[in-house]
Amino acid sequence: METVIILVFVFGYLAITLEHSIKIDKLIPALVMMAISWALISLGIDSFPQWFDSAKHSLLEGFGLLEHEEKMHLMEGTLLHHLGKTAEILVFLLGAMTIVEIIDYFDGFSTIKGFIKTNSKKRILWIFCILAFILSAIIDNLTATIVLISILQKIVKERDVRIWYAGLIIIAANAGGAWSPIGDVTTTMLWIGNKVTTTNLFLYLFIPSLLCMLIPTFIASFMPAFKGKLEKVEDDSDKPKSKFSSTMLYLGLGGIVSVPIFKTVTHLPPYVGMMLALGVVAIFAEIYSNSKFAISDIGGTEHNDHASHSPVHHSLSKIELPSILFFLGILMAVAALESLGILYGFANSLKETTPMLSTEPIGAGVSDLVVILLGIGSAVIDNVPLVAASLGMFSEPLDDQLWHFIAFSAGTGGSMLIIGSAAGVVAMGMEKIDFFWYLKKISWLALIGFLAGSAAFMLMRVIL
Repeated sequence: METVIILVFVFGYLAITLEHSIKIDKLIPALVMMAISWALISLGIDSFPQWFDSAKHSLLEGFGLLEHEEKMHLMEGTLLHHLGKTAEILVFLLGAMTIVEIIDYFDGFSTIKGFIKTNSKKRILWIFCILAFILSAIIDNLTATIVLISILQKIVKERDVRIWYAGLIIIAANAGGAWSPIGDVTTTMLWIGNKVTTTNLFLYLFIPSLLCMLIPTFIASFMPAFKGKLEKVEDDSDKPKSKFSSTMLYLGLGGIVSVPIFKTVTHLPPYVGMMLALGVVAIFAEIYSNSKFAISDIGGTEHNDHASHSPVHHSLSKIELPSILFFLGILMAVAALESLGILYGFANSLKETTPMLSTEPIGAGVSDLVVILLGIGSAVIDNVPLVAASLGMFSEPLDDQLWHFIAFSAGTGGSMLIIGSAAGVVAMGMEKIDFFWYLKKISWLALIGFLAGSAAFMLMRVIL
C-alpha cells in the first residue's frame, strides 16, 4: 500500500511539474493526490508497519499492536493536526493577499512609479532590482513581481527591452523573499513551523540574498540590453487616482511588516497578527472609501467604479484562491507521506549516503550538497512541496543552520528557470517570455547569484 501511495504522489507531482504542457492547473492534481493518499491510508491502516508522531518527530512505538479503532482514531488526530498547521499558513496568506488587494484598490502602488525620474536604462535596472529586493521582503516575491512588471509596462515601451528587465526582476524578487519571514511562501512555512526566527533569518540570509541580487544585476548592467536611454512614454495622468493612494500603500505595507513584531511580543501564531493588520487596514479602507464617495461626486468615474461594493469585499473577491487550494493540496499530500514515516526514512538514508561538501555539515549530518541540490531542484519542480518534505524529513531545532540554508536555497534556486518560481511563472504570463530565451539569457546570471549567495552563507555561519 505504501508503494501505491508513493506512486500517487509521484504522478501527481509530475502533473504539477508539467502544468504548462498538459494544460491542467496544478491545484487539480494537488487536491486529487491529497484526497487519494489519505483515502488509501484510511483503507489500508492495518497494513502499515509504522506511524510517524509529528508532535515528537519520531516513529510511534507499538503502532502495529494497536486495534483497528485505535489506529483510525490516531489517523484522524494526525489528519486534524496537519490540517491545523496547514490552515495557519493559508489564513496567513489570505490576510496578506487581501491587504495587497486593498492597497491596489486605492491605486497605492502607483506611488512607486513616482520614484522613477530617469530614463537611463542602467539606472532603471538598478531601481527596479532594488525595489524588487525590498518589496518582495514585505509583500512577497510573487506580488512584488506583478506590481513592478505592471509599472514597467507603463515606462518601457519596447517588449524586447522589457523582458530583460523582467528577467532581472525575477532574480531580485526571489532573493529579497528569502531573507524575510513574509517574503516567500516557503520561508513563511519555515517561520510558522517554528524552524526559523525573524532575527536570525535576517542575520544569516540578508547578505547572501543581497549578493544573490547584486552580482547578477551588476553583470547585467554592462550588457548591451541596458545601454543607452529609454524613449519617454506619455504619462497617464488623466487616469483617476485616489487621494489616499500613498496613505494606503504605507499603511498596508506597515501592517504586513508589523506581523513579525506582533509574533515576537505576544508569542501568538503569525496568522493572528496578520488578521489584526488586515482589520486595521480594512477600517481605514472603509473610512477612506466613504469619504471619497461624496454626494457631489455622484456620477463621476471613481464613484461609479467603486460604489457597488466596499473595498474589503472587492479585495476579497480578487485574491488568488487557486493558489490557496494548491497549497492545501500539496501540503496535506506531503503530510500523508510524513505520517507513514516515509520522509523520515528517506532523510535517514540521505544523511548516511550523501557525501559531505564542507568540513562541518549543517544539521545532524545533513551535507551542504543536499541543500544546494534542493535549491537546484526547486528550479525544476515546485519549491513548496520540497520545503514541506524537508519539514517532515528533518528534526533539527529552531534556528538550526540547516533551516536557514534551506530557506535560501529553495527561495533563490527557483530563479534558474522561469518555471522554477511563482515570480517567474507570473512574469512569463505577463510578458509572454519564452522558456528557452530565459534559459539562454537569464539562467546563467541566476546561477552565478545562487552560487555566490550559497558561498556567502557558508562564510556567514563560520563568522557568526
